[in-house]
Amino acid sequence: MHEILCSSGALLGRANGRDPRLLEKYCPRLACDGFEFILYEVWYPEMDWLTAYLIQLKLHIPVMHCEKTFAEHISRGGSEEQAEARRKFIINCELARELGADRLVIHLWNGVISDRFFSNNLAAYGELREISERYGLDLLVENVVCREDPMSHWAALREQYPEIHFVFDTKMAQFHRQVETLYDPAWSWLWKEDRIRHYHVNDYGGGYMDWDNLKVLALGEGNVDFDRFFAFVKSTGYRGDFTFEATGFGPDGIVNTDRLNRQFDRARGYLAGMQADC
Repeated sequence: MHEILCSSGALLGRANGRDPRLLEKYCPRLACDGFEFILYEVWYPEMDWLTAYLIQLKLHIPVMHCEKTFAEHISRGGSEEQAEARRKFIINCELARELGADRLVIHLWNGVISDRFFSNNLAAYGELREISERYGLDLLVENVVCREDPMSHWAALREQYPEIHFVFDTKMAQFHRQVETLYDPAWSWLWKEDRIRHYHVNDYGGGYMDWDNLKVLALGEGNVDFDRFFAFVKSTGYRGDFTFEATGFGPDGIVNTDRLNRQFDRARGYLAGMQADC
């Protein structure tokens, strides 16, 4: 049974101070099956409080999204930067375990610095996976936007680490015009080998590598063909979950839960079609 998950990033952002206490207000209003919690860099100094607070909320959090900037330390290289990346990564793993997650999403590259020194990040994956496995977590590498293209990074990772697992993000892919790559027989190893273990489902309204239009949109608000996407994912026999990350708040920071719930309703229509023949 596929679960519809909502990213905590859809609820918390700069506009509302990324105040985690807002989860208590908004999460009960959402018609999703659970959540993918994303850690922000500003929260590292208050991890004890944050962990205790999230545990008492008793949210269903099967997936956690690792804090995004830790990979920049890996890219810079050097023993001190590597040690800092490892320290931060372990904090993320510890939180994921405490929240009951079994999957951990990472941005193995993040920003221009990672494009320039991707070889450092490629080399570091093996240790990251070993650490995550000690915490009972399936480590998933996301197809993050970059100055090159994420699918080339995936191919390089698979060549060096044949057992690697991924999370496919529709917005990230559409930014690079690589949603079509998912359907290409040359990439059939992604589903034949069960490499994709999770999906992030978001719309994108910009053009090819349009850096000024990176806003995360809800289904139907951009140019991703979701009819084809869900039909294809069904054809692969995928049995996993989907996280929806569309920004749910405006400049005032107030979350429009009705808008998010309309997205979940639309998603349930797609998932009902996927499950009909299961």
